Amino acid sequence: MTASPSFFATALARAEAAFTAHPAPLDARSRHLRRLAVDGLRGGNRGHLGSAFSAIEILRVLYDEVLRHDPRNPTWADRDRLLLSKGHGCLGLYAVLADKGYFPLSELDRFCRFDGILGGHPDAKKIPGVEASTGALGHGPSIGLGMAQAARLQKRDWRVFVITGDGEINEGSVWEAAMCAGKHRLDNFTVIVDYNKHQSYASTAEVQDLEPLVDKWQSFGFAVCEVDGHDVGALREVLAELPFDQGGRPNAIIAHTIKGRGVSYAENNVEWHHKSNLAADEIAALYRELEG
Repeated sequence: MTASPSFFATALARAEAAFTAHPAPLDARSRHLRRLAVDGLRGGNRGHLGSAFSAIEILRVLYDEVLRHDPRNPTWADRDRLLLSKGHGCLGLYAVLADKGYFPLSELDRFCRFDGILGGHPDAKKIPGVEASTGALGHGPSIGLGMAQAARLQKRDWRVFVITGDGEINEGSVWEAAMCAGKHRLDNFTVIVDYNKHQSYASTAEVQDLEPLVDKWQSFGFAVCEVDGHDVGALREVLAELPFDQGGRPNAIIAHTIKGRGVSYAENNVEWHHKSNLAADEIAALYRELEG
């Protein structure tokens, strides 16, 4: 089964419309998850808030509605695998995992502390629900590729999702993995690009222009769809269509997002790529912005 051309056209139109209009307000759940991320930022007094906030709706929809997973049994053999390749955005992942019960919410208060399990990048040996230790950018797609290939060889039906940053895909290892996934036609393998248009110190267009990004993934043998990465309904529809080309091609989702989404002064502001030594009034201001 292949997703119909009308599906891709509708998804593209919705993504384009979202980024020519003012973004819709965040709902209560999205604000709640962002507040949990701020709990972690407050606990460690540091973190990549902008990178975490751009990915929260993606993570939310995956864990709420798409992934086959069990917080009571994080190593369940038949679970789907989710890798946050852009490991610096881990506050978003930690917020969702804590919310789902993989570890106590109190661990967020010990983010980046010696007595806690949550580091500035995810550690698979310490944190339940984390599939791979990420932080050195560009490695997630290769790890996920191996997992997807293993599922096929073992004749298992679990799927692999890898969330990359747009700055991250400057790394050549991402495209080596893409080339291999295309060769093996792994329709159980999905790369989601958190396309927030910024990286650590400038826009992606300035540092390394990625366009035409859809064409690039297609040229490596992927079936590709674009989506507004903050529109929960649109994400739900796109992810429900996987695999886009059953038995044929791996999947790529270009999720158009806003770095720092949810905090007005952090949105599209590279100064919020990473923050440390925040004063108490700065933390209080973040919570106020997320009250709704």
